[in-house]
Amino acid sequence: MSNDRKEPTGAGAIIALLILGGAIIGGMMGQPSIGLLAGVAAGVLIAVLLWLRDRRK
Repeated sequence: MSNDRKEPTGAGAIIALLILGGAIIGGMMGQPSIGLLAGVAAGVLIAVLLWLRDRRK
């Protein structure tokens, strides 16, 4: 009984870290809201790319 399907990669931690990092970097630059939004955008982009990679396998 071999199962060729691989478990999907989770991206929740990546999204959370990028949100926090974006807020911190944005706060240091005087724009925490923009940093937070940039972190969300980057996290979602990486999550979608990981999902697409897992979907091909």
